[in-house]
Amino acid sequence: MWSVYIIRCGDRSLYTGISNNVPQRFAIHQSGNAQSAKYTRTRHPLELVFTAEIGTKSAASRAEYKIKKLPKKTKELLVTGMTSLSELKIIFSDNFQK
Repeated sequence: MWSVYIIRCGDRSLYTGISNNVPQRFAIHQSGNAQSAKYTRTRHPLELVFTAEIGTKSAASRAEYKIKKLPKKTKELLVTGMTSLSELKIIFSDNFQK
């Protein structure tokens, strides 16, 4: 099961990614090693603020793309739970769970 996730960086920016093992991927981001995203390496501390199971890797990639295009204000609504992926129409699988 693939998921989309959002990390809040130390500079208050939001990083969006996908993984089939979010806890492990977040640990890699926190380590700052070569496998972590270049964007998150210098923006510590990091906080995992949102995850949603999407389904296939393809569907998760599409959701990630759409989330990355959203204005930060809308992403903040998603992170705080004031809106959901379904309300934003960013669901691509019947397996979606928040």
